[in-house]
Amino acid sequence: MTDQTPLRVIFLADTRPGHFHIAQGVIAALSRLRPVDVTRIEVERKWIVPTRWLRARINAQSFYPPRMLRMAYRIDADTIPQADLVVSAGGETQMPNICVTRLLDVPNIFCGSLLRGLEADNFSLIVSSYERDEGSDKHLVVLKPSSIDPDELGRPKIVPRYGPDLRPQTLGLLIGGRAGRFQYRDSEWAALLAFVEALSKAWGTRWLISTSRRTPDSVADRITEMARDQNVVENFIDFRKAGPGTLRQVFANADAIVCTEDSSSMISEAVSARLPVVGVSPRAFRFTEDEQLYRDFLMNKGWSRTIPIADLSPERFADALSQIEPLQENPLNALALALKARLPHLF
Repeated sequence: MTDQTPLRVIFLADTRPGHFHIAQGVIAALSRLRPVDVTRIEVERKWIVPTRWLRARINAQSFYPPRMLRMAYRIDADTIPQADLVVSAGGETQMPNICVTRLLDVPNIFCGSLLRGLEADNFSLIVSSYERDEGSDKHLVVLKPSSIDPDELGRPKIVPRYGPDLRPQTLGLLIGGRAGRFQYRDSEWAALLAFVEALSKAWGTRWLISTSRRTPDSVADRITEMARDQNVVENFIDFRKAGPGTLRQVFANADAIVCTEDSSSMISEAVSARLPVVGVSPRAFRFTEDEQLYRDFLMNKGWSRTIPIADLSPERFADALSQIEPLQENPLNALALALKARLPHLF
């Protein structure tokens, strides 16, 4: 019988949606096992406090959590309520996660890669998306968690494999922009939008397009012009007007997704929604080691493929789609079962 007593969760959130959305995915999975009562605490480190000092203090005999929380993160330990579990994602939340865990003497979950010098024993469970962590008794290796429930979106239980003989009628295009090691030329944006028009002409496909805060105005303006032809663009969600939180509209109605490769979170969420995903990349880009491992993980599972923007064509796109076997299970259900197996005392 499911325990109906609320699980009291401290959710430590940094300022990056790509991180805290992952932690929210874990919390959404927990809520499938028992009710949750979540206290969200924003984490923003004082940058005058160096990471090496924080790491040294964590491992010191004289470590005192309230002092570190106050000095490094402006968090008053007296305001932290009693809880049953601490959850966080992203490197900046690792130290406060350990502090709050030791302060309250409760289990904790961290999502991501550990900082150098931090031992896995500081956490009850580490949710990872890197195959290198398979076999570790401290790690749970899964698709990056997302709070999006494909069943609530109305996604089909069985997703077909598209390709040359079965073409999607409606495609989603998620557009990011310049980010870190990703640089897009104007000619590459033009080539991507030319592909959108060419595929509509060749296949009769209509597009659902969503931009992001990183998308150049010139690109969004060009899509606005394209959207006048509803035979090409069925719906354009302009981030400049709509703001964040609109991807569910695309996921609910698209047969497959095309996504610029600069956004790991958009790709992950599309895969979680049980959609075939094709990433498109500029010529000038480079993944971090961890990010490359994650993209390899997605492709090794058969959930996604990637094509350089310069090589986009209806034929190449159809071939990529034919190699994708979308996720069939509900990832939130699968994650809930895995969490119950690894942390049975909470349930």
